[in-house]
This record gives sequence, structure tokens and C-alpha cells, in this order.
Amino acid sequence: MTNQANRFVQAKNLMIALVSFHRGYFFIAVGGAAVFAIATVASSYGVKLLIDDVILPSFERGTVGFTTWLAASLLVVGIGIVRACGVVVRRSFAGVVEWTTAKTIADKVLRHVMTQPPAWHRARMTGDVAARAGTDTDAAIALLAPMPFSSSVVLLLLVSGIWLVVTDVWLGLFAFCVFPIMLVTNILYQRRVDQYYRVAQDELGALAQAAHESFDGVLVVKAFGAEDRETERLAVISRRLRVVRTKAVNLRSTFESLVDATPSLVNVAIIALGSFRIRSGAMTVGDLSSFVYLFTLVSLPLRIVSYLFSELPHSISGWDRVQQVLREPLQAHPRAAIQQSSDGFVVLDDVSAAHGGSPDALSNVFLRVERGRTMAVVGATGAGKTTLLHVIAGLVPTHSGTVGLGTRNVGLVFQEAFLFAESLRYNLTLGSEVSDTMIRRALKLAAADEFVDELGLGLDTELGERGVSLSGGQRQRLALARALAMGSELLLLDDTTSALDPATEATVLRNLQSLHDQMTTIVVASRPSTIGLADEVAFMSDGRIVAIGKHDQLMQTSADYRELITAFEHDRQIPTETVPR
Repeated sequence: MTNQANRFVQAKNLMIALVSFHRGYFFIAVGGAAVFAIATVASSYGVKLLIDDVILPSFERGTVGFTTWLAASLLVVGIGIVRACGVVVRRSFAGVVEWTTAKTIADKVLRHVMTQPPAWHRARMTGDVAARAGTDTDAAIALLAPMPFSSSVVLLLLVSGIWLVVTDVWLGLFAFCVFPIMLVTNILYQRRVDQYYRVAQDELGALAQAAHESFDGVLVVKAFGAEDRETERLAVISRRLRVVRTKAVNLRSTFESLVDATPSLVNVAIIALGSFRIRSGAMTVGDLSSFVYLFTLVSLPLRIVSYLFSELPHSISGWDRVQQVLREPLQAHPRAAIQQSSDGFVVLDDVSAAHGGSPDALSNVFLRVERGRTMAVVGATGAGKTTLLHVIAGLVPTHSGTVGLGTRNVGLVFQEAFLFAESLRYNLTLGSEVSDTMIRRALKLAAADEFVDELGLGLDTELGERGVSLSGGQRQRLALARALAMGSELLLLDDTTSALDPATEATVLRNLQSLHDQMTTIVVASRPSTIGLADEVAFMSDGRIVAIGKHDQLMQTSADYRELITAFEHDRQIPTETVPR
């Protein structure tokens, strides 16, 4: 009983929440439904009038007065027109409120998700987050379409109940007994089907998450010949979803069969009992006809109520999953903790940082970079180089120390360049207003202008998903050009030129050095040629900066640094005897 009360409260809260988004559209739809309800009851009176005053007198006397015929006809046609207008208004605005609300909820989820910092996104699967704003939102608003009509059913049942009882007390009371039977049937159905829909919605979210992940990594799957294993992984989730949905559909089909059969069986009983009432003179043929006609019309709104009840568990499940995202408090963005620096362009003072619950990736880091300088960050794998750039860019929070920057225009270029399945122009500007002159300048600085001109449509070229048609070096140069086109004053390069040949890399770095009065650059590097072009080198080990100085100086004073650079040089050399012939 407590569980049923909780579901009732959930249903009530969901309905109130959905209606609150666009009340105006909803109540116009309710108004149209109310007009339809009253016209539906009035139409039964028109049927009675036609039968008793027009049809039967025509059979008995062979004729009927023109005035009587015209009045009855105009009344029936008028009621039909009003009823039709009510239907049009109800359906039109029910559709408007449904999909406008869907857009509003989806936008709200997306805004909430996009406001969360990177750490929040790293802790969640992209497919699951997408499902909350997509399939779960659609499930939540499925309840909204039948609500205007269902809300007017109360008025319809009240007016029709009065009309039935006024027409014939005993027959009216008998007919009216079907309503509580239908209500009890709906409640029993809701209690049974609720568990299936909740599990089905969770499985649907899991399937969307797995499919997104699989399609996103399709190249990896194909490269390792794992198509069959990946297909089976998705198939397992699909089979679980099919099983639980089959159970829900079987239960729903049984429920809808009862809903279809009950009004028909009651109508048969009404006709049987009504014939005795006509024989006793308690009612006319027109009364019975209007009785059956009205009860038949009322059975349709009862089906809408049944549909509302059948969608209720599905909508509650979708709404709960949407609310799980919206209820999560907005986490503080690491960028908000970065201070404005007046003492140096980039200043890190005793900074320590970690990813989630892992050990510190950075420990007690002190760093100072002056405006217009180029600093190379060097270290072995796992030394904390990438984390250092992410802390400066405001993507990873610090749990001690302070970060100060002399600008808010920071551009981080990742080693793995991400490109959208949009035009080249969009990928360089991300929708911002950037002039073609600035874009061309950025492309030239990134040594990307020549291959862009060869693409055919230039800046309007569609790149395809993740820029799959471009080489790794081309994608890296476009990512660098994006940071330059967006007006970055502090450029953070996370081994960004690793896919470039040495000549192109040297060209890019010289171009960046020419901007020393406008650009400060911190670059994670592993090529000695790149490191040698930097003004200073920060040598990292185990999350700490253990030495800072010029490349030549560190080669002389730090044995660990010298050993690492020697290893870099050795790794890039291919012995002649190993070259395939």
C-alpha cells in the first residue's frame, strides 16, 4: 500500500512538473478537450431528438414537419461542428505542448551537463549522458500528450453520468458501474507493468551507451577483428531489453483487450435491459438509442485514460533518469579558481593535483613563465606533463596551491586532435565570429594553409566524423590553427606536433616564435629538435618539476635529463640493418 501511495505521489509530481513548463499551451488543449466532452454528451441528445421526433414519426405517420426536421438537423450538425473544433484544438495544442516540453527538458539537461566541469564528464559514459537527454526525455513526455484529454474525462464522466441517470435511473446506475471497474483494472495493470518499464528504460539507456561507445571506437574494433565479439556484447543487452519489453507488451495487450471488451459487453447488457424498460413505457426508443450511443462515445475517453495509465510507468522511469542528472549539483569549475596574475604570465605556486581518487599526478609544483616566452616541458611517461597543462587550462582542479595567469585566452591543443563532423570553418571557429583573415593567418602559422587550399571547397569543406579523411598530422595542424584563430594568448601544446615530420614541425615552431610579443607557449615535447627551440625547459619527474633551465644547461647539469634526451634520440633512430629490403 505504501508503494502504491509512492507511485501515486510520483505520478502527481510528474504531471505537475510536465504541465509547469508550458501552462498556456496545456490549458488551451484542456479547454478544447472540455468543449469536446460537453459536445459529446449533447450529441446523444441530438440522437434522441432525431429518433423520437423525426425518424419514428416518419415511420408512423409517413411524414414529418419541415421545421421539426430542419431544427433537429441543424442541432445535430451544429453539435458535430463544435465537437470537431474541440478535437482540433485539443490535438493541435496537445502536440505543441508535448514537443515544446520535450525540447525544453532536453535543453535543460544539455545546459546542465555542459555546465559541469571535465571531471564530471570523465566519470560518466558519453552514451549514457546522451540517453538522458534523448530517449529518457522522450519517455518522460510520453505522458503529456494524453493528459489534456484525460483531464477532461472527469467532466465528461460527470456530465454523461448525470445525463444517463436523468434519462433512466436504474439503467444509468448500471451503466455507470463500469467506470470503477475500469479504474480498478487500470490500477492493477499499473502495479504489474511498472517494474517492467523501469527495467526496460534502464536497459535502453545501457544499450544506447554501449552502442555509442562501440560506434565511437569502430576503427579499434575493426583493426583487431573484434566485430563479432562487439556485436555479441550489444546483442546481450538487446536480448535483455527484448525480454523485459516482451513481458510488458504481453501484459499491455491483455490489459487493452479487457479495455476493448468491457464497453462492448456492457452495451449488450444495456440493450437487453433497455428493451424491457421500453416495453414497460419507462423510456423511449430514442432514449435507449442515445443511451447506447453515449456509452459508446464515453468508452473512447476511457481508452485514453487507459493509455495514460499504461504510459505512466514508462514516463516515470524516463523522468527519474532525467532527474538523476538534473539533481546532481553543479560542481565548481577548476577554471574559476585560477587567479589573475600580475607577477608573471603563468605562475604555479606549490600546486598539487590529482585525477579523482588517484594519487597526486602533480606534487608541490612551482613554475613561472614570462609573457612571450616558449617553455618546453620534458619528462618520461607518467611524469605529469599532460596534467600540468590541464591544470593551467583549468580542466583539472588543484587541491592545494594556487594558479595565476595573465590572460583568460588560453588555448589547449591535445595530442589527439578532435574534429567535428562539420565544415572546416566550424572546426576552426566553433561557431564564433572569426574573420576569414584571422582564419587564414591561423592556418598559415600552423602550416595548414596549403593542404586546406587543396581540399576543393576550402573552409566550407565537410570533414566527416572526427576528420577521418585527414591524416594525423593534418588534424594536429588544424587543432593548432583552431587555438590560434580563437585568439589564444597562452598556447598549451600537449605533444601536438608528434605526428608532424621534423621539417613541418620546425616550421610550425618558428612561426609560433615569431609571435613572441603576442603569444606565450608551453609545449610538451619529446623531440630534441623541438626542445632545443624553447627558451626554457621544465624537466618533470614523478609529478614534480625537478629542474628548469636551457636545454644545453640541463644536458650538462642533470644526468637524468641527459639520459632521457639520449633515450629520445635513440628511439627515433632506425638502424640501417633493420630497414626492410
